[in-house]
Amino acid sequence: MDFASLLLLTVLGLGGWFWLHSIRILELAREAGRRACNRMDVQFLDDTVASSHLALARDANGRRVLRRTYRFEFSETGDSRREGKVVMLGDRVERVAMEPYQILE
Repeated sequence: MDFASLLLLTVLGLGGWFWLHSIRILELAREAGRRACNRMDVQFLDDTVASSHLALARDANGRRVLRRTYRFEFSETGDSRREGKVVMLGDRVERVAMEPYQILE
C-alpha cells in the first residue's frame, strides 16, 4: 500500500469518526432541549435541534474540546415559536438557555 492510499484511508476514517461522534452529540443536545422544555412545562417543537456554532474551547481539565451550539424552538401556548439554545462542551451539556416567555396560569 502506498502513502497516498494510506493517507486517503486515514482521512476517510477520521471523517467517518467525526460524523458519527457529531450525531451522538446532536442526540445528547436534543435530549437536553427536550428535558429543559419538560421542566419548564412548554412544548418542544419539531423534536429537533439544529447546529448553529462550532468552536474549540477548553474543558474543566484544560483539554481542548469542541464547543457546539444547537438551537431549538419551543412554544408556551402552541401559537408562538420561541428560540432556545443548548451549548455542548465536548460530550457534556454546558448550558441550556431559553428565550423569555409568558407563563400562563
